[in-house]
Amino acid sequence: MFCDDMWLRTADLMTAIHEHPFNAALGDGTLDPDRFAFYIVQDARYLESFSKALATASARAADPEEAAFFALSAHTALAAERLLHAGYVAELGADAAGLATSPTCLAYASFLQATALSAAYPVLVAAVLPCFWIYQDVGTALLKRAGDLDGHPYGKWISTYSDPEFAASVEQAKAIADRLAAAADPATREAMERAYRTAAAYEWMFWDSAWRREGWPTARWLAP
Repeated sequence: MFCDDMWLRTADLMTAIHEHPFNAALGDGTLDPDRFAFYIVQDARYLESFSKALATASARAADPEEAAFFALSAHTALAAERLLHAGYVAELGADAAGLATSPTCLAYASFLQATALSAAYPVLVAAVLPCFWIYQDVGTALLKRAGDLDGHPYGKWISTYSDPEFAASVEQAKAIADRLAAAADPATREAMERAYRTAAAYEWMFWDSAWRREGWPTARWLAP
């Protein structure tokens, strides 16, 4: 199965994601609020492109149930998840307007948009899958590590991505990817694998960029 194969082939990457200091500190509640604020602002911007990619997947899906799934997921990414982000931005007093979109955020968003515009439907499904699956895996692991989320500064984030309903949506996304991969020709299957692994790598890079509060080395030339 495509998903089982991808999980095995990205095992080292998943270990690196779980052990990254950003996620370790997020889980035990010691993450610097400034780092989390940076992450939240960047993630809200990323979600705009992710939502558009999901909407494109919905438009391309031949199966009505798949189309409905991706349409609902696009709405959730743009509305429900961004509501979570907006709450944290207000709570932390983050200066969203004054923070430039990070190079990694722009690169990941651009990868998704390019895939949505130019790649086949199965490849697009593979490209959006890591954002579902990896977040659910990390959220579930952090919930186990944290235990009681009462009073946890990042409890809302952890509970969002460890929620059983979100886990059910992940299983549906995986089932779609497995079905498409099983029917794909070798070239399409290879492109799906490449898209999945690229997006999974971007997930690690995204958390790492938040830990470093990544900026542009040419920021003075990007200023208005």
